[in-house]
Amino acid sequence: MSSVPIGSDIDVAAALRHLSPERGWLVLPAFAEPHAHLDKAFLAERCENVTGDLMGAIDAMVAYSPQITLDDIVERAERAALLMLANGTTAIRTHADVMAEKGLRNVEALLTVRERLAHLVDIEIVVLCGWPSCGEIGKVHLDLMREALRMGADLVGGCPHLEDDGVEATDLFLQIATEFGKPVDLHTDETLDPRKLYLDHLSRRVVEMELPVPVTASHCCSLGVQPDDVQQRIAEQVAAAGIHVVALPHTNLFLQGRDHQAAMPRGLTAVKALRDAGVNVAAGADNLQDPFNPVGRGDPLETAGLMIMTSHLLPGQALDSISAAPRRMMGLGPADPAAGDFVAVRASTVREAIAFGPADRVVVRRGRLVAGELPAEALREQG
Repeated sequence: MSSVPIGSDIDVAAALRHLSPERGWLVLPAFAEPHAHLDKAFLAERCENVTGDLMGAIDAMVAYSPQITLDDIVERAERAALLMLANGTTAIRTHADVMAEKGLRNVEALLTVRERLAHLVDIEIVVLCGWPSCGEIGKVHLDLMREALRMGADLVGGCPHLEDDGVEATDLFLQIATEFGKPVDLHTDETLDPRKLYLDHLSRRVVEMELPVPVTASHCCSLGVQPDDVQQRIAEQVAAAGIHVVALPHTNLFLQGRDHQAAMPRGLTAVKALRDAGVNVAAGADNLQDPFNPVGRGDPLETAGLMIMTSHLLPGQALDSISAAPRRMMGLGPADPAAGDFVAVRASTVREAIAFGPADRVVVRRGRLVAGELPAEALREQG
């Protein structure tokens, strides 16, 4: 039986008739990955994190970076994006390291991948500013960020919790976002140190500045170790500021909590408090087989399963965290299967799909087959 070639426009109604429950298929809204590091993907065998924590991963990347070429980044990033696509992800937000030693190499590589795959998947690029960003040395990194935004990167990013002055760094990132009219996505409080709670400052500053661009706070781990009343207060501030939050169970489970062997914390943000306050909480996979996370399959259903186990979400809520929530965060409309934005999996229920993560999938984006197989009769007639 002949099949529809990848990249072809399809007859959505005919495809949905083929992908019916009677034939063993479950059709779901297409997934979105709200937080990836495509430039680091698949480095686990080459670049070992000997301590297993966040600084160990950062140190490993710094030491290995001189051996990485632009072509190498392009190859690995494209392979990672296509893996995610095959698993049902039609929109990806990826961070790209920018620092003095690397220059704009990582951004240039991801811009190339974005262009190559534009007909298959939407890719947003966040400029992940190196630190320090403050003071004289920081000006080099901020100038590189500005140049990356001029090159075509989409968002302002950075890591205030790694800075000597996280408040000043946060303000600098928000100022650049205002200067360029670009959204913000900060690695926020990726630590279990309760003294580092820059989400408090970020949520207040966004309101004070009346920031005209969307803001996302990723990780927010230290919020998860705060007392209940602090979690509630900060969550309400985040909701009032309209800030999106991304929970990242894979990498935070691996990196966080190593110094807390008794009753080890899960290392995630306060998902329940944030959701109860009305915050849009998306879930992502973060790193893919690199020093920050040596495993991972590039599969949002794996992320959804971890959100059920670590954050006590119900299956339907977990599905929302990998589809509707990240699409809201990225400013995309809902993925509507009837309009040709879906992933079909071999399962009978959402719970079963998350539990088994079936390998056999069909992915359609904007009425075009982008992964999997459909019979030739699903091809849309031209002319």
